[in-house]
Amino acid sequence: MTIKEFSFDLPENLIAQTPADRRGEDRLLVLKKDTGTLVDQMMTDFASHLEEGSIVVVNNSKVRKARVYAQSETGGRVEFLFLEENLDHSWNAMVTKTKKQHVGKRYTFSNADGTYTRTGWITAELEDGTRSIAFEESLDENFFQTLGHVPLPPYIKREDSFSDETRYQTIYAQKEGSVAAPTAGLHFTQEILSSIEKKGCTIVPITLHVGAGTFLPVRTEKLEDHHMHFEKYEISKESAALINQARTEGRKIVATGTTSVRTLESAFDEATAQVLGGEGRTNLFIRPGYRWKVVDQLLTNFHTPESTLLVLVSTFAGKQNIETAYRHAIENSYRFFSYGDAMFIC
Repeated sequence: MTIKEFSFDLPENLIAQTPADRRGEDRLLVLKKDTGTLVDQMMTDFASHLEEGSIVVVNNSKVRKARVYAQSETGGRVEFLFLEENLDHSWNAMVTKTKKQHVGKRYTFSNADGTYTRTGWITAELEDGTRSIAFEESLDENFFQTLGHVPLPPYIKREDSFSDETRYQTIYAQKEGSVAAPTAGLHFTQEILSSIEKKGCTIVPITLHVGAGTFLPVRTEKLEDHHMHFEKYEISKESAALINQARTEGRKIVATGTTSVRTLESAFDEATAQVLGGEGRTNLFIRPGYRWKVVDQLLTNFHTPESTLLVLVSTFAGKQNIETAYRHAIENSYRFFSYGDAMFIC
């Protein structure tokens, strides 16, 4: 299949530029994948669509303020999106004006009054267009807290604000490391989480640090020619045990977001038919023909055209079902993408 088969026209006014006035006050489109039935609901209704005993898996990765601006040695302003730290404490990063950023070029990262300054230099130009940058001393989270900006996606046409520091973060975020929010989880409030537990369901955390693999565009015509970047994940032994017990007992596994999907499916061991606990790295690209192993139901946002995320949900729900659901969402003015509304595929 080609990526052009996963395209659609979206009115620009439906791309959410800000979150809902209050967290959780989002619309929810329920899609029953066996029948294609669509039901318009609100996120506050989510628990009513769950089966008692279900495991609701959430990604507790925390968004790092990973977008940092620097001044190059030639005086230009350069934007870095820090993706991942290497073993030698250098970092891989996406950089603006990429062709001008060569090995050896130096940059000054500084706050407005110059009281906090770090100097870095390019050490490698990687095949995927990213750069490795090293510093005289290892970076810590203070670097990102002092100099960083919330890494809002490019389709949000505004600068990040103070409110994004909380709203572009799930309420259960714990482990720093993502460069984009696991956005399906942004809809959850404590009240919604409580309603899930009152339904007799169990909320189980896992971690996948969202990196370039999740959001980079597909640049190849054929799906099979696209290669995902690796992203780190971790599943505790306790979470794995709860998931495996539920599967053995025939209870539903509900993934919150595509990051949870890719983590669960990547951690499944064919030999034991179990989800394995521990740390791992995944570059799993789920596309038509994939054989599902763990996930039964999915809470997700509405995704960008020609993206790996749209391919994933189309594979899960059926391409025709997703096309129909997206037409319905557009006709009924649902809000799209990171700060938009949600869809529950059950």
